[in-house]
Amino acid sequence: MTTPATLSVTEIDLDTIATATGRVAVLVPEDGKMSAAARRVNRLMKGALARYIESEAFEALEEGTAQDLAFPVGLQAEAVQVVKLSRSAQTELARKAGAAIGGALGKKDVLVLAGPTRRLSDLALGVLLKAYAFTDHKSEGPATQTPTVTMAVSKVEDLDAAAVTALAEGVFFTRDLVSEPANVLTTTEFANRLKDLEKLGVEVEVLEEDALEALGMRTLLAVGQGSRSPSKVVVMQWKGGKDEAPLALVGKGVVFDTGGISIKPAGGMEDMTMDMGGAGVVSGVMKTLALRKAAANVVGLVGLVENMPDGNAIRPGDVIKSMKGDTVEIINTDAEGRMVLCDVMWYTQERFKPRGMVDLATLTGAIIVGLGHDNAGVFSNDDDFCKAFMKSARTEIEGAWRMPLGKSYDAQLKSHIADMKNVGTRAGGSITAAQYLQRFVQEGTPWIHLDIAGVASVKAPTDLAPKGATGWGVLALNRFVENLIPAEEA
Repeated sequence: MTTPATLSVTEIDLDTIATATGRVAVLVPEDGKMSAAARRVNRLMKGALARYIESEAFEALEEGTAQDLAFPVGLQAEAVQVVKLSRSAQTELARKAGAAIGGALGKKDVLVLAGPTRRLSDLALGVLLKAYAFTDHKSEGPATQTPTVTMAVSKVEDLDAAAVTALAEGVFFTRDLVSEPANVLTTTEFANRLKDLEKLGVEVEVLEEDALEALGMRTLLAVGQGSRSPSKVVVMQWKGGKDEAPLALVGKGVVFDTGGISIKPAGGMEDMTMDMGGAGVVSGVMKTLALRKAAANVVGLVGLVENMPDGNAIRPGDVIKSMKGDTVEIINTDAEGRMVLCDVMWYTQERFKPRGMVDLATLTGAIIVGLGHDNAGVFSNDDDFCKAFMKSARTEIEGAWRMPLGKSYDAQLKSHIADMKNVGTRAGGSITAAQYLQRFVQEGTPWIHLDIAGVASVKAPTDLAPKGATGWGVLALNRFVENLIPAEEA
């Protein structure tokens, strides 16, 4: 598993700058006014920093980006990285600036001369998140030693390194899970990795196929019955609150999706290793909550299956009875995620009576057509609950866009031989998928469905992540949990 760089916080000491090894990052605002640390760097470099700041190159540099001055005279460091950032920069720019540092980190330590800069946590988080690289299957293997990021600040108490690291650990856990190939991350291996969270104080329970059969989770089991990998449901409980009902997070964990008998085209099928992205996000959130000892009760449940074509696989036209008792006519075996989620959602409500429930899934290609790769689709039956999440997503700069629900869409799911079909037409495909799931939300349960098909894994680097798994949702849901606590106490 990938480990974030070691984050260290120290009070700034101008006399140590000259002997710092690795890299030195110095923050300079747009007006070019140098801090005390920048002035010391400039003096050591015999005015080279000032000459760069006064140049057209610095003027053209966008805020939040950086330029290297290699092998600086007067310093032991291999490079001085000049980062253009206002001291009062807000979250997005502070993280972008941190990402500029993290993106150049490599295996070398870095001394970040942050000084009086605000948004220190965002700056540090940007450094850690951008420095991610999934190398477990490269010949050189994962790094045996992580670099150290030393944040030199005016007041040490202004930056909580443990809290920032807890966020990065959760995001990295999600990214690692989403990045793993399906021959490695089987349903059993996934469950084993979640069992490791017990070391952090999370209560973890693995429900095997016999238990799922006894519970009546037939739609979930139907999805996995064509695979040699056993279907499982993993229940993770973090009990950091008082006696309040838990918030429930439910994730789709299809470790590989061929489409089943309704098989997908060969082109791009290799990307279906990420179809467990919802379960990956739930897992990452649970890890972050445990690491930061969140004062909240949260339960995370993930349905782990593999959707394969086989002589025992479900067929289009089959009718399956859900745990709730509704019968589902299978029209397309590639609409399997909702069949996994509906049983787990029903079980979650029956067992835990949650204060609210959020499900996450790489559910539909239709949401990518509608929203691209910048926003997850958000569906909800409760305006206040949804607004609270949307506020958290905005705070964490994780794109989310609310989508409609409505009874008129249910007509597409009507079946002449069962209570419902598992898929409608191409029109409004992400909405009808949400309408399907809403049938398994009990009266009085605030609910949000997050369709993360477009944001879980991307083909090009983002501000805070390399190409591939993003870890989208860990920050927003962690913030959502944090924001729910004072509301409950009030």
